[in-house]
Amino acid sequence: MPKSKRITGIGSALVDVLINETDDFLQGLGKTKGGMTLVQDHDIELILSKTAQSPVIVPGGAACNTIVGVGNLGGDARFIGRRGDDTYGKTFESKIRSCHVEPRLSISSSPTGKVLSVITPDAQRSMFTFLGASTELDPSGITPALFEETAISVIEGYLLFNPDLMMASVKAARAAGTLIALDLASFEVVNASKALLSDIVKEYVDILIANEDEAKAYTGFEDEARAMEILSRDVTYAVLKLGKRGSHVCLNGKVTRIEPISGNEPKDTTGAGDLWAAGFLFGIANGFSVEKSGQLGSACGYEVCQVMGAQIPESAWQTIRALV
Repeated sequence: MPKSKRITGIGSALVDVLINETDDFLQGLGKTKGGMTLVQDHDIELILSKTAQSPVIVPGGAACNTIVGVGNLGGDARFIGRRGDDTYGKTFESKIRSCHVEPRLSISSSPTGKVLSVITPDAQRSMFTFLGASTELDPSGITPALFEETAISVIEGYLLFNPDLMMASVKAARAAGTLIALDLASFEVVNASKALLSDIVKEYVDILIANEDEAKAYTGFEDEARAMEILSRDVTYAVLKLGKRGSHVCLNGKVTRIEPISGNEPKDTTGAGDLWAAGFLFGIANGFSVEKSGQLGSACGYEVCQVMGAQIPESAWQTIRALV
């Protein structure tokens, strides 16, 4: 691992649009709860026209959420992506800069991508994603220089929908000498990309992160012990996130249970996994133990569930930074 503690993420530069709605509303959209569905910009506008709720709008994107978390923790953070030359895109860049993230963003004439998250009363989010300008990130422009002096590269699982970009990203990160962390993103991504995903994990990935649904899709097993065994087969660190039940981290065959933080019921689980990864990867990059890194992950995951969207307020960040 490089001496640098920088964490560099690459993924979709997206704006999150969040609404609270009922299970019946979600069912009326023909959407299975959880996961992510790719849509067009006008589809998002149509869904918004059907709700009386006022949306909350914040910067988002899975890898970006993680990198923003790293920046707010006080880490050296960089994000690689592509945004539109529009209000959404300019807001996105301004916001991540304010969170101490170095943006490496190319600019497109296409609209900035966005994700509509429908949050049901159980705090689960179901996502409708318009990738917009983020899909135009050019694989030929992804070079090792973008990952220079980086300890850990966070590769967004959704890049599996663009195999050329995914391969360019993992090859550039590996050429730069970084550890590679891959979050499996959603069970739909895993189901659609199994062959490519298996090859990438085997050859490139050092840190593999999955939630229960993603782990089942990847391994074929609901049993946690069996799933962990397969998740950890080709990587240094394997993480299984269990929501309210905490998480498991396997390092060199030893599984460590990370206890959840108890407290208030969640308001919204948007970004919970992304922010868990922020705390955990920050810890690993800084040489912390698996236990302490996991505790940081749990703290970040808990706090983001207390707000709408993936932006933890500064007062909560002060509490988390005290753990560091």
